[in-house]
Amino acid sequence: MGRALGTLGCCCLVLPLLLLPLPGARGSPHRPRRQPPPGGGRSGNGAAADAACKNRPLDLVFIIDSSRSVRPEEFEKVKIFLSKMIDTLDVGERTTRVAVMNYASTVKVEFPLRTYFDKASMKEAISHIEPLSAGTMTGLAIQTAMDEVFTEEMGTRPATFNIPKVVIVVTDGRPQDQVQDVAASARTAGIEIYAVGVDRADMQSLRIMASEPLDEHVFYVETYGVIEKLTSKFRETFCAVNVCAPGSHDCEQVCVSNGGSYLCDCYEGYALNPDKRTCSAVDMCAPGRHECDQICVSNNGSYVCECYEGYTLNPDKKTCAATDMCAAGRHDCAQVCLSNDGSYSCDCFEGYTLNPDKKTCSAADMCAPGRHDCEQVCVRDDLFYTCDCYRGYTLNPDKKTCSRAITSSLITAEESCKCEAIAALQDSVTSRLEALSRKYILFLTRSSAYSSLLVF
Repeated sequence: MGRALGTLGCCCLVLPLLLLPLPGARGSPHRPRRQPPPGGGRSGNGAAADAACKNRPLDLVFIIDSSRSVRPEEFEKVKIFLSKMIDTLDVGERTTRVAVMNYASTVKVEFPLRTYFDKASMKEAISHIEPLSAGTMTGLAIQTAMDEVFTEEMGTRPATFNIPKVVIVVTDGRPQDQVQDVAASARTAGIEIYAVGVDRADMQSLRIMASEPLDEHVFYVETYGVIEKLTSKFRETFCAVNVCAPGSHDCEQVCVSNGGSYLCDCYEGYALNPDKRTCSAVDMCAPGRHECDQICVSNNGSYVCECYEGYTLNPDKKTCAATDMCAAGRHDCAQVCLSNDGSYSCDCFEGYTLNPDKKTCSAADMCAPGRHDCEQVCVRDDLFYTCDCYRGYTLNPDKKTCSRAITSSLITAEESCKCEAIAALQDSVTSRLEALSRKYILFLTRSSAYSSLLVF
């Protein structure tokens, strides 16, 4: 268990780190320790300790002072401390999340809780942090942590997850703003505050901002050169038995440490069964679970979107757009294709009719009843027609209707002459025919008489 550190009037002990109780601090109850591995004490490299103990999941925010009083080489020591702290943590999206804030007279969020979930990326980001070099606005830094870092949008997990929210403030000076009220608000909001003082740090300010019990939340070191020694103290503070070690739980998919106990969780696309241990695939295509515009296709705990016939999936892989079904090669209409909201229908040119297959066309009989407007006679002409009239009628100028023809009773002189000539010709022909007829009868009579003489 980490104890609070205090200052001494004289430094007669040569120790790299002073672990001294604060004046008036309460004694803290003994915290459960990890059991040594079977067969003896811990190994020299601490591997057995790591196997037996992991820190409980935290939403952890480091707030580091980079005011003018912190020299550049000292600030580098602070960054080494942060990197070593990260090495001791069980970092991950489902375990401990880490954010780092840098402050002086202003505050800068170097990276929030949602940014990195692996140690290498965090340490790389820390190596590029630069000091701000003016002022010591500790209260402003804690307030910014509440307002801008400890939010679900920035990666803090919901209160229902029961994940502790922890702040570690590292400073070597006295706050230049009102830190007492801000720290009290943070503690009321459920944020646990550890205060680390270095060199000239004001011990009273550390005690004001830290959580109770103070002997577990206030630390002091004389120089930045030994601050990294605090990593082992914080490791013991955050240490918990790894209840999610393989073989120690009965979760089917995911085990989440919860203090000294654990909860079971499931991979994305699966839901926890009523037994709180096993998981079942979620119907990701159930109403309200997907973002597909038209068709949702369940796919092993996930889903993909598709579209109705006549539509294509947009680049967002969610919404659909109507396809031009009348584009070349997309339809089988013989003559005319009509697009119709993702589908199509066929039509024909003028003078043709759609066949029963609804695709091909045949030339229309333009003179069929109801297809033309001729009053009497319709004459088909390829794909068109003309009108005509019955005998004794003439076509009107509208080329559609007919009128009875008018016969004149007046005969001209020329027509009269023609009639007389015709009549004379008829009389002549008649006379000749009568003469021939008489001769033929006479011939027959004579032939009959001759035949009778021969008989006798």
